[in-house]
Order: sequence, then C-alpha cells, then structure tokens
Amino acid sequence: MKKVAFIGLGVMGYPMAGHLLTAGYQVCVYNRSTEKAQKWQQEFGGDMALTPALAAKDCDIVFCCVGNDDDVRDVVYGDNGILAGLSEGGILVDHSTASAELARELAQAAKAQGKHFLDAPVSGGQAGAENGVLTIMLGGEQAIYDQIKPVIAAYAQFSQLMGEVGSGQLAKMVNQICIAGLVQGLSEGIAFAEKAGLDGNKLIETIAKGAAGSWQMENRSKTMFAGEYDFGFAVDWMRKDLGIAFAEADKNGANLPVTKIVDGYYQQVQENGGNRWDTSSLISLLKK
Repeated sequence: MKKVAFIGLGVMGYPMAGHLLTAGYQVCVYNRSTEKAQKWQQEFGGDMALTPALAAKDCDIVFCCVGNDDDVRDVVYGDNGILAGLSEGGILVDHSTASAELARELAQAAKAQGKHFLDAPVSGGQAGAENGVLTIMLGGEQAIYDQIKPVIAAYAQFSQLMGEVGSGQLAKMVNQICIAGLVQGLSEGIAFAEKAGLDGNKLIETIAKGAAGSWQMENRSKTMFAGEYDFGFAVDWMRKDLGIAFAEADKNGANLPVTKIVDGYYQQVQENGGNRWDTSSLISLLKK
C-alpha cells in the first residue's frame, strides 16, 4: 500500500483525496483551513497534518491542488513546504492549473533534492472530481508517469503524458481556450432558440446527437435555459486560467482573438456580480 498526501481540499481536491482513500491508499491531507481538513478526516477517516511538510513525511507521492502559481509556491517551498517533507525519490504531482513556467521551476527544485515532479492539471470540473471521472494531462518523465498512473486512476477516467515538464499546463491552456469558445457559441444558440420559440428539451436532444454536440451542451444546456448558474466552475477561475493562456500566447506568438472577446464577456459577468457563477453564465448577458 502506498502512502500518499493530498494538499488542498477545495471543490476538486476534497473528493479526489477521498477517492484515493477509498481505493485503499493511506492518505494524509493538509488544507490551509484546518476545519476543512478536519471535516474531510471525519468523512473519510484518513489522516491530517498541520503543515504540508508533515503531510508529505514518509509519502511515496504528494498531490497538490491549489489556486494559482503563488499558492503552489506557498505549499511547496520553505521549512513547512512539501519538498521539505517529501523523502528522496518521492514524487510531487501538481494538479493545480498554473503556468508552464512554474512547472519547470518546480521540476528543477525537486530534481536538485533527488525528487520528482509532474505537472498534472485536470479537466472535468467539480462533478468530474466527485464522480472520479476526471481527465488529466501531464508533463514530465515517462517512468515517473508510469508509477503514478495506477494511483491517479482512483479519480481519473483518462490520463495522458503530453510531453516534458510544462506540457500538461500547456494542454490545459488549450482546453480552456476551447471551452471559452464552446460556451459562448452554446449561449448564443440557446438565446436564439428562446427568441425563436423552440422547445429547448427537444432541441438539445436533437442537435446534441449531431456535429454541434459537446460536453457543455450535454451538461449545461438545461441550466442555461433555466437561468441557473450558482454551481460549477467559477467565472473567477476561468478568467484566471485564461489569463495564464494569454501570458503564454504572448511568449509563443499565438493569436487568440475569439478567446479575448469571450474573456471580455466573462469580465462583464463579474461586473454583474457573477464571480462565482458557473462559466455557462455567459448566457446571462444575452437574456437581457
């Protein structure tokens, strides 16, 4: 049985850590809010620690899922950080959505201590985490990926090593770029359908089986017709992710005209008080 740690018990990390314990792994968790870690321990029966270093002690693998680059650095570095507690030869897997630059930085820091690192952002949202069906895109060494693959299968329906360190984060940027355009297109289509007086249920049942079908259509169309957005992947998080993609595009010369337009629409949703609404709330701008 492998001993693992999970750092960060947000809407994603909380169920992911639970799936690991349910799968038979010995799990120790850490969360900035101790109350959240205590709640997780009461629900699943695993262990908890008061610092990332203590959580990582004697672990084979440490998983991390926090907010942004600075949050990752806060839990990785320093006397109380993951690297201070992780044993030589141990593996740090970062599920946070962060920059590819940070991934390369962490890989170098881990290597200098005889440890290993994989960037491993996820897709599938809160529902995917809760149901254990996430998709994970990773960057790093093949041999290290092979070691963790059966472990992350506890909460992933599919994982793929995309290339060297940083490749997982780059793939996640592509994922978010694609989603932004899809959600805006779906929003405009649903708004058009309402103006045209079409039956929403019949419409989605029909076109979801054709070329227009998508995960967003299958999982968000009903709530978009109903004007319900208080759930899911928050607009604030989406704008953070798109900001990472824009920064990378500035470096590699990629042109993201539609994505920048959609990001502007998300800014309008924020200004309307929808910071924590699901990304499908783009349609709220078309329902006026």
